[in-house]
Amino acid sequence: MGYQLAGGKVRLAVEWDDNAVETYKLNFPDTPIFHGDIKELSVEECCNLANIKPGELDILDGSPPCQGFSTAGRRQLTDARNYLFQEYARLLTGLQPKVFVMENVSGMVKGKMKLIFAEILQELKGCGYKVKAKLLNAKYYNVPQSRQRIIFIGIRNDLQGEISFPCPNNNIIPVRDVLYDCPEGERQPDFSEKRLFANKIKPYKDGSDIIKGTFFNLKRLSWGKPSRSVIKMVGKHNSKFGGGLIHPKYNRHLTIPELKRIMTFPDDYKFVGKFEQQWGRIGNSVPPLFMKAIAEHIRDKLLKREVA
Repeated sequence: MGYQLAGGKVRLAVEWDDNAVETYKLNFPDTPIFHGDIKELSVEECCNLANIKPGELDILDGSPPCQGFSTAGRRQLTDARNYLFQEYARLLTGLQPKVFVMENVSGMVKGKMKLIFAEILQELKGCGYKVKAKLLNAKYYNVPQSRQRIIFIGIRNDLQGEISFPCPNNNIIPVRDVLYDCPEGERQPDFSEKRLFANKIKPYKDGSDIIKGTFFNLKRLSWGKPSRSVIKMVGKHNSKFGGGLIHPKYNRHLTIPELKRIMTFPDDYKFVGKFEQQWGRIGNSVPPLFMKAIAEHIRDKLLKREVA
């Protein structure tokens, strides 16, 4: 979505999750999609599906799984998902796009995970690219959400130009500006006050302020500030209210239309499946307007293209 908003044409999508593929096809029916394990996708098949030759592609964009790095998870160095970036590097080496973009959570550069970050940076450079990484916050790019992400940008070694990142702006968008006229849509029932202390959680605070060490992923929004970061989890296996974002006024999770506004998806963007699946799909995504800002910067400053 972000690349299309910037005037780009997506030549191929790669995804193994059934719900994600169904969602993608509903919204982008004309884009080819490889539905399967990236380990099974050869460079040759990738070129055939995208109708390109090695070296022709402008941008290869990827977000290897982040659960092993996330500060909301267990942060295990041995998590196998931490090393799926090697499949990204394999395709990068074979496709040799002019520029690549890789996105991941801020936890990648925190604590013990810095070891893997350094390994990733070195491997990406070994693919034939000048590479830089920077921690950006989506709230400075027209997204009503404070969402920090590491953005890697690489330029092929044979191309001129220095790597740079889009400049932040100070147009911070509070929650009230996007939720005041939000349409009705799929939601979970309001929290039962007999079972939950949600009514005690103050704006921009979380459940751990009420009971230390618990419900730290259950956060209430504030009308006058951008949203807290949307994560994949809403509720827990044994509790429907264990995590997620609480409406600034009401004791309930955000609805799917409200969540789309927070993530800058259009109101008519379609998500499928149960409430938890739709929430997870949105929480795993990159906010379209954040990606649009990155794509426009690459188009104008790195590829030096003029908009038709």
